[in-house]
Amino acid sequence: MSTTTTTAAATPARQVHKVTFGRVVRAEWAKFWSLRSSWITLGLALVFILAFGLIRDWRYTAMINGGHVHDPEVLGANAVGLSLFGLNFGQLAVGILGVLVTAGEYSTGMIRSTLAAVPRRLPVLWSKAVIFGAVALLLGVAGAFCAFGIGSGIVSGTRAALGFSDAGVLRALFMAGLYLALIGICGVALGALLRSVAGGIAVLVGTLLLVPGLMELLPTTWQNNVSQYLPSHAGDSMYALHQDPHTLSAGAGLAVLTGWALLALAGAAYRLGRTDA
Repeated sequence: MSTTTTTAAATPARQVHKVTFGRVVRAEWAKFWSLRSSWITLGLALVFILAFGLIRDWRYTAMINGGHVHDPEVLGANAVGLSLFGLNFGQLAVGILGVLVTAGEYSTGMIRSTLAAVPRRLPVLWSKAVIFGAVALLLGVAGAFCAFGIGSGIVSGTRAALGFSDAGVLRALFMAGLYLALIGICGVALGALLRSVAGGIAVLVGTLLLVPGLMELLPTTWQNNVSQYLPSHAGDSMYALHQDPHTLSAGAGLAVLTGWALLALAGAAYRLGRTDA
């Protein structure tokens, strides 16, 4: 037997792993949790949800004890709306982290290594959206249940008091988590579409905060017919315990916000598939 034959026999065949969606998901999962920014931003989102919700609960009880029972902030308030007030701030942290999940790789150049490992490209976008959507969903549900559980004790004995067994409460709390998940997916899509951290954050914040504010300058009929379809207003209707006359139902709000998320993902998928990294 020759030396060449002996060496060939002693060297094991190199194992080739096929790129599957499951393997891409596992890789993106490990990548996501290896970043310190993921832990910090998720922690901040949870703090915002709890802190601002509980502050709103304490403010409500202080106003009740102070005799301001006819104040607009008091009339019509309920424990769900008070406790989930912090969701308006938590959504910003979740959305910004979603932008960082995709746009951050473009800013560092790591996206080239990622796409070299996954030549078909689109599984990278789908896996990022699935992973971050699931994380945001769990964070939102946990934060909503904790905020309501503590907040309902603070407002106990007032007209806003509610419990987990009251009609619509569990639906509202789960919808709050779903709302954060869809906002997070929108952030992931914007990051992949714009490929810029600053640009993605600017569009996200402008859509959630600036555009609804500008809508207040329009005639009332326009506000009633258009503003309810904005992402933030559609999301508000998802976890509201009671809908106002000119707001969507919870199911319609979910459908509208899902449509916005799918539209953003479609744009990101088109650019990812047609242009170079």
